Amino acid sequence: MKVSLPKLYNQKILRASREFGLIEPGDRILIGFSGGKDSALLVWALGLMAKAGVIQAEIAAATLDLGFTLPLDPKPLQELCARVGVEFYYLPTPIGPAVMTASDHCAICSYLRNGRLNRFATTHGYNKVALAHHHDDAVETFLMSILYSGQIRTFSPKTYLDRTGITVIRPLVYLREAEIKAARKFIPYQPVARSCPFDGYTYRQKVKDLLTALNKDNPWVYGNVAKAMRAGRPVLLWPPAIKPGKQPADGS
Repeated sequence: MKVSLPKLYNQKILRASREFGLIEPGDRILIGFSGGKDSALLVWALGLMAKAGVIQAEIAAATLDLGFTLPLDPKPLQELCARVGVEFYYLPTPIGPAVMTASDHCAICSYLRNGRLNRFATTHGYNKVALAHHHDDAVETFLMSILYSGQIRTFSPKTYLDRTGITVIRPLVYLREAEIKAARKFIPYQPVARSCPFDGYTYRQKVKDLLTALNKDNPWVYGNVAKAMRAGRPVLLWPPAIKPGKQPADGS
C-alpha cells in the first residue's frame, strides 16, 4: 500500500494549524495514541507531514494501556508508527481498575489519562501533546456542556497548561468523523478493539445519537450547532440569576 496522505486531510490539518497556531518549527510533539481510528490517523498524518518537511517538528506517540480486562497488544501500533518514522512508547497503567470504582467513570478516566500522558511528555522533553479529537467531538462536547453542566463551552483546539508547561493541541478539529472513518482506506492499520466496558453507554453517546436523529430530519442541525459554538455569533441570554435577598442592579 502506498504511504501517503490525501490532499483533503493535509489541507484541513494545515488549516487548523495555521488558524490556531498548533504546530511551530522546533516543536517536539507527543501524540496520545489510543489505538483507535482517530489517533491512528493523527499518527499517520503528522508522521508523514514531518517526514516530508511540511511541518518542522519531531513526532512521537505514546499508548497508555489502561489495564482493563481486555489486554492491549502494542505490536500493531508500534508497526504503524514505524512506517511513518514516529517513535513509539508503550505505557502500562492501573487506570482501568481505578475507574471501575469511580462514580463518574468518564471524567475520572480522562483526568487520569491526561495526567499520565502530560507527565510523560514533560519528563521526556516534549513541549506539546497532540490529541485526536475531531470536529464531531467538539460539537458533541458543546451540546453535552449545555445539557449536562449548564455551561456554554467546548474544548479549545489549543490549550496551554500552566502547571506542566505543556501545550495540548488538536490538529484534527476540522475533520469530520466520517472523513476519519474513510481514512482507513489508505492507512494500513486495523483499529484495536475498544476495551472500555462503558463504551456505548456514556453521555457522549446519548448526545451523538441525539444529533444523528435531529440531523436526519433536518440536515442543517449539525451545521447550526457548529456555528453556535464559534465566538462572534449573536448571543442573547438572560441576565445572571439574582440571589435571594438581593436587589436587581437597576434597583427595580
